[in-house]
Amino acid sequence: MTLPIIHEIDSLYKELYLTRGKIPKPDRFGIWSKIENIIIECLELAIKAALTAKDKKLVFIQELKIQIETGKMLTRLTWELKIIADKKYLLLEQKLQQISKMATGWIKYLIK
Repeated sequence: MTLPIIHEIDSLYKELYLTRGKIPKPDRFGIWSKIENIIIECLELAIKAALTAKDKKLVFIQELKIQIETGKMLTRLTWELKIIADKKYLLLEQKLQQISKMATGWIKYLIK
């Protein structure tokens, strides 16, 4: 059942978790916590989609796509506010882009 997208989301969360200690306390319990929660929700949505009948997957994957886009915006905001370094932002953004592409591909597969 381990789909590549689930693996990617898992990898992204691990990176976020390991970065948490380097985030200033006010931001760690604010925007950073929100980003972590969004990624956990993405993991739940991907698992639900993987375990749901094909004709019901689309709803979960579309919600996953929305959450990923929200995560991308919040991550960009942390970079713009200088909460995370350029190098960390590029790594997180690359992972988010990959997950977004996978979700889009999954949606296209189900629609055809």
